[in-house]
Amino acid sequence: MEVEWLLVIHGLVTLLVLVSFLCGQWPIFDGTFIQKIHFFLTFGVCDYFRRFVGAVFGQRGSNALFCVEYYCCDRPNPILQLIYLGIIGASYYFIVQSAFKYIPGYYLGEVHRYTSLLAVGGGILLFLLTSFSDPGTVNIENVSQYLSAYPYDNIIFSEKECPTCKIPKPARSKHCSICDRCVARFDHHCGWMNNCIGERNTRYFMAFLLWHFLLCLYGTVAIGLVLAGRLKELRVIDILTVYYGFENSFSSLAPHVVAWLLDSYNTQILIMVFLAIVSMLLAGFLAYHTKLCVTNTTTNEGSNP
Repeated sequence: MEVEWLLVIHGLVTLLVLVSFLCGQWPIFDGTFIQKIHFFLTFGVCDYFRRFVGAVFGQRGSNALFCVEYYCCDRPNPILQLIYLGIIGASYYFIVQSAFKYIPGYYLGEVHRYTSLLAVGGGILLFLLTSFSDPGTVNIENVSQYLSAYPYDNIIFSEKECPTCKIPKPARSKHCSICDRCVARFDHHCGWMNNCIGERNTRYFMAFLLWHFLLCLYGTVAIGLVLAGRLKELRVIDILTVYYGFENSFSSLAPHVVAWLLDSYNTQILIMVFLAIVSMLLAGFLAYHTKLCVTNTTTNEGSNP
């Protein structure tokens, strides 16, 4: 029994580290321990590693590390896109391997084998639309259109020229240093999409957040129903009350039911907990961006009042 609990604790710690690394910079975590873990994982560890490389390999090693860091952090690259595809692919694979053998079950019909695949496919489609759509690139050909769409108010936004593109800079636009282009109604540069989020693809980004929130929620509920179905099919409650004499109450049965589930279905429980936590994170991020849309503002404008 101790081994199962150790596995659960190991899985939860791993999940905490993963969530902190991937999502710790989100505004909802400002001032929390998750932000601190994220800062340590993304800056503290890198700083110590940079010093170690410099001490062991000298200037040549430091230069090589700088080139890798420049490519990964300061230039467009597909690293986070590949990580996203790996996460969603691995998650769906483990769900298929661990839960599909119980579908159809007491509470879930066989249709969920196919709806789950369609749900994952829809999420990947929205990911591709957001990643490869034009965010609203401002160039010499269309700058006059964007100047008309986003006029200067001479209070917050005044007429100025982009020093890099050498063209007038429409109100609410920004030059992205990573993509090296001006983007109309610039919200932020999303590493996960390897693309800016701006005037023309914000709707895809919002659909992506909403769909993935619902996708994770769907997975959490579905696995929960699978486990509830196994309890019903194997008559675990009857066995505990009739054969072992436990009182038929929640406080009496819950610890034994949880212990049985952890012993028999620990993989499914870890996946369910992972999906539940990610769905809550996505709910917070979705609520934040929904507020921005309702108030007609952007992440860039909110962080630079």
